[in-house]
Amino acid sequence: MALFTNLKKEKTESSPLEVAFRQKDQPVLEMVRDAVERKNVLLAYQPVVHARNPDRPAFYEGLIRVVDADRKVIPAKDFIYVVETMELGRILDCLALEMGLVALAEEPSLRLSINMSARSIGYPRWMDTLNSGLALDGTIAERLILEITEGSAMYMPEIVNVFMNDLHRRGISFALDDFGAGYTAFRFFRDFQFDIVKIDGQFIRNVHRDADNQVLAMALISIAQQFDMFTVAECVETKEELAFLQEAGVDCVQGYLLGRPETVPVWKENETSLEGYI
Repeated sequence: MALFTNLKKEKTESSPLEVAFRQKDQPVLEMVRDAVERKNVLLAYQPVVHARNPDRPAFYEGLIRVVDADRKVIPAKDFIYVVETMELGRILDCLALEMGLVALAEEPSLRLSINMSARSIGYPRWMDTLNSGLALDGTIAERLILEITEGSAMYMPEIVNVFMNDLHRRGISFALDDFGAGYTAFRFFRDFQFDIVKIDGQFIRNVHRDADNQVLAMALISIAQQFDMFTVAECVETKEELAFLQEAGVDCVQGYLLGRPETVPVWKENETSLEGYI
């Protein structure tokens, strides 16, 4: 129960506007807190496939989900914005990592990415979870990818850089998520040495006919290639988008066209899913 002893709200001075926003998000916060306390948390797995060979997964992304009181699976986009700066967000990072490490231990052929916030760097339970999971199998480190969003990485670049260097030496890879979505500080970006960059979906939607997105997507691909980083286009939903990205030279693609997040992945398809795919 020690994991949940610090879930109570912190007492801080707030402006009336901050109080109003907090009250609006209170039901979401309580739903997530209840799901965590009841351990109603799971991963959904979405394939990231080779652009030139979409039937061949390069790796999977493990996406955190919580289950509400009505047994409905709730995706991260509907709650993470409420908890990402709280300790509850750190606990979710720990749970996602723990479940991902178990999946990697169970399936030796799996390569898996797990999302984390830079705010979880230095959180003792997160590192304890990582060390325990890596001890399960000597090959797990080289099959684990940690995804950090651009905004999170730029929030504390020096700390993230040291953290990445340490885990790189242990064989773990890193992906920069939502590349282009924020205000990238290129002086830090050059030093991070991410292995993979995932181009934000806002630049991928309708890229085959949106001239602005074409210029931006090509620029982001070029930047990544300049730094010898593997490129992934997110939110690919149509064959036309895929065709453009293949021609543009992106390495991998991810999105509903190639595969939805599934609570029971292909390597466990003989088991029964809670919600199928979500």
